Amino acid sequence: MPRLILLRHGQSQWNLENRFTGWVDVDLTAEGEAQARRGGELIAQAGFTPAVMFTSVLKRARRTGALALDSAGLKDVPVVEDWRLNERHYGGLTGLDKAETAAKHGEDQVKIWRRSYDVPPPPLAPGGEFDFASDARYAGQAIPDTESLKTTLDRVLPYWNEAIAPRLRAGEDVLIAAHGNSLRAIVKHLFAVPDDRIVGVEIPTGNPLEIDLDAELKPVAARYLDESRATDLPPLPGA
Repeated sequence: MPRLILLRHGQSQWNLENRFTGWVDVDLTAEGEAQARRGGELIAQAGFTPAVMFTSVLKRARRTGALALDSAGLKDVPVVEDWRLNERHYGGLTGLDKAETAAKHGEDQVKIWRRSYDVPPPPLAPGGEFDFASDARYAGQAIPDTESLKTTLDRVLPYWNEAIAPRLRAGEDVLIAAHGNSLRAIVKHLFAVPDDRIVGVEIPTGNPLEIDLDAELKPVAARYLDESRATDLPPLPGA
């Protein structure tokens, strides 16, 4: 029975500043680094030894995974990076202060952009400070200029099917260090969470979510390793 751990990156500098981050490559704060190391300690206590770690190309996720593996004493775990595990692209909201954006556009509109399943923010204008078209990490890719959670799932799910699921089906344990929305997309897929409920699923930063899977990669058990910072999990399929 394979085990999967989903690890949301620790606090980033723009989390601290309350800004829409998305694909901007912001680093961890000291608190975020501590959260990542604590996540690794919990992984070690759970006796979890992944055969591979998947992560995004963004440093806050990559460093969270690396710090967690180091803290867990797991020095030789192969790491696979892919942009399809990136955070949701926040389009024209990228870099903006969340409170100032709510004051300008209204809290109801910002809530729709942030929390609806299939309504994306306005697209990111080309040629600006946060235009990722010339970023070598995305060379040759049809990258988005904005995303909803639905379109985030549309890019995460093919990568899950082609790269991650085969490792789990082979009986390997897998660690994914990624972001709130890319991990939310995986949770929606695994737990068959309805569209209107997935937006309420919040994965805490730096708290490993361990999921036991059956041969069909359906969850049979799930728990947060730090129970003091756990949030409610979706019900198991068929429960």
